[in-house]
Amino acid sequence: MMSTVVLRRSWAADLNTETLYRLLKLRVEVFVVEQKCAYPELDGKDLLPETRHIWLDDEGEIICTLRLREEHDDGVKSFRIERLCTATEARGHGYTTRVLQAALAEVGSATVRLNAQTYLVDLYTKHGFVLDGEEYEEDGIAHVAMRRG
Repeated sequence: MMSTVVLRRSWAADLNTETLYRLLKLRVEVFVVEQKCAYPELDGKDLLPETRHIWLDDEGEIICTLRLREEHDDGVKSFRIERLCTATEARGHGYTTRVLQAALAEVGSATVRLNAQTYLVDLYTKHGFVLDGEEYEEDGIAHVAMRRG
């Protein structure tokens, strides 16, 4: 029997403890354990009032997630996509694209920025992102700033 993967979305204030725990658990499994990247995962941004979380739920298990934050530079609202990751066993099914498209639909024509791991530049380019700076290293992994809009 095929599982049913459901797209979910929540403002930070509406996340229950169990869901927040499962979002953080997936991010740690991918970024800290798999990619061997020691970084400040608990950065204080997950529970900000304007933070939204988008994820895919496969019968109670979170298999893909991203964090969408509002930014206000000089009074202009834009958005930032962060912490996009997919569970190892769930890769290759288009789930990353699904949550990315959901986030982009949510922000409409507003400017969106992200810091992409360099090997993912082609993925983001397909969704209208362009390079917005030079490559740099963060936590031992090559990244590049990108923007859309």
